[in-house]
Amino acid sequence: MGPRELSAGRLYGIDVARGLAVLGMMAAHVGANTDFDFARPATWLSVTDGRSSILFATVAGISIALMSGRRTPLEGDELVRARLRILIRAAVIFALGGLLIMLATRVGIILEFYAVMFALSLPFLRLRAGRLFELAAVFAVLAPLVNLLLVDALSSAPRISSIVQLVVTGQYPVLIWLAFLFTGLGIGRLDLTSQAVRTRLVVVGGMLAVAGYGLGTLLGRVLRRLDGAEAVFTTEPHSGSVFEVIGSGGFAMAVIGLCLLAADRARSLLFPLEATGAMALTVYSLHIVAIALIGDEAFEQTDYGLYLGFLVVTLVAATLWRLTLGAGPFERLLASVARRATAPDPRVAAPTAGGAPAP
Repeated sequence: MGPRELSAGRLYGIDVARGLAVLGMMAAHVGANTDFDFARPATWLSVTDGRSSILFATVAGISIALMSGRRTPLEGDELVRARLRILIRAAVIFALGGLLIMLATRVGIILEFYAVMFALSLPFLRLRAGRLFELAAVFAVLAPLVNLLLVDALSSAPRISSIVQLVVTGQYPVLIWLAFLFTGLGIGRLDLTSQAVRTRLVVVGGMLAVAGYGLGTLLGRVLRRLDGAEAVFTTEPHSGSVFEVIGSGGFAMAVIGLCLLAADRARSLLFPLEATGAMALTVYSLHIVAIALIGDEAFEQTDYGLYLGFLVVTLVAATLWRLTLGAGPFERLLASVARRATAPDPRVAAPTAGGAPAP
């Protein structure tokens, strides 16, 4: 790929997974409004609803892990700089999310929630994979129940603050979605170059998906007459139930494992997806702008014609941009702001031998 070839240490499968997540969110936004039915192939693309944004959040956790030391968490000054860079990225993403909300589309913009999760990850960057998975499990089981109680308690509130909306009552409640962030952080602390680790992600993720969706569906049918059973045992997208969190989190884990396995074997074939994922912030933002230009008609599709147009344009444009210009424009801006804000003061003497130079 010429002089713009990425470093050999880059995990291309993570870009592929992120690309799938962004394209899946597009399908949920402008695809046909149908419920998933395994017996009707025409509805299969609706599997992206809810699961794509969860995959996006889980990959965000992996990205944070990669920025903060991969398998070995950073320490000392390096950790301080990494935290500052992540916090600055969160601030820029939050601001961009606010601008996209001002376009007044009917899309639930994920970027502000995403930014808050970035900021909340900072105290946990020194944790190893095992502890992070334990945190993910605790949040997956307890946070949906706590969130349900909080939503019920807030239902009579005359006005809900923006912070409460982000953390509790919004479409992507951070209190629940921290389970996906911690899952991603834990995955990012593993040796993702290992075929065995990748395979385990697929197997364990698949088991969690079956357990979450299967148990939720079964208990929902058996206990459907109990008060509140529908809210507790549902597996519907964006429901935020324990079973949806476990099922969709497992689904995301399995997809990530599959993408890591596939990317090394068929990188040329998957490069358009990789390119899309490598500039996901740009692609996500521009597709919201495109929806705003189209108007409400974008949400009234009876087939996938409009989505196919979005898909083709995105894959072609991302591929050409990646091959010729490298990083996407918003990614370049994000990296530049974070790098400038954390650059060492040139007036300060360079560290002596054994010190850690600024990245």
